[in-house]
Amino acid sequence: SLILQHKSDGILTITIERPQALNALNAAVIGQLAEAVDIAQTDEEVQAIVLTGSGDKAFVAGADIKEFADFSGKQGKALAQEGQDLLFNRIERSAKPVIAAVNGFALGGGLELALACHIRIASDNARMGLPEVSLGVIPGYGGTQRLPQIVGKGKALEMILSAKMVGAEEAATCGLVNAVVPAESLMETAYKMARSIMKNSPMAVSTAIQAVLAGYEDGINGLQAEINCFGASFETED
Repeated sequence: SLILQHKSDGILTITIERPQALNALNAAVIGQLAEAVDIAQTDEEVQAIVLTGSGDKAFVAGADIKEFADFSGKQGKALAQEGQDLLFNRIERSAKPVIAAVNGFALGGGLELALACHIRIASDNARMGLPEVSLGVIPGYGGTQRLPQIVGKGKALEMILSAKMVGAEEAATCGLVNAVVPAESLMETAYKMARSIMKNSPMAVSTAIQAVLAGYEDGINGLQAEINCFGASFETED
């Protein structure tokens, strides 16, 4: 297995376990992450998910470039489509909150993975960026869409077009991460955040995620979606 899973007190911790490759994403990692997130949706023991990388150097240093270095345009399109459908969109649409504990480098697909999570907490040594244009491509796992939603169009374009990394404090200043903490406090801070969410109605949390995401869907009136979700909440036992 390329991921480790641990359940405790309602929190599922998923750790990407490829330290020799700085936890780079490959097809196998994406598949295993997708399966774990999917199973968690119906696991009554899981109320929140914390996603992190093994070691203290990297959350995910990027996608495993050697897997697709020689792809054609058609293959590249399929790679992005499959990754988004299988994992990145699935994380964003998780009915249970997903918190990224960003420990070290989060680059390319690694930052896109963190962007798909609902909340991001970074260690003070974290470095984040989307370096794809330096390789002649662009972000393909949702980075061009989710980054502007979180930090604004201007900052997103700066990061994407320059291919430069930002440090943890700059990431916090622009809203890319919700908090920055010392590396030794990262996981406990993520768990504290998860526990604060878990005190609330699971159904309401799930419905709130659905309502927020509706505002970013093409052709959907976010306010009307909120009205519908608000009304539906009254039909639940919670």
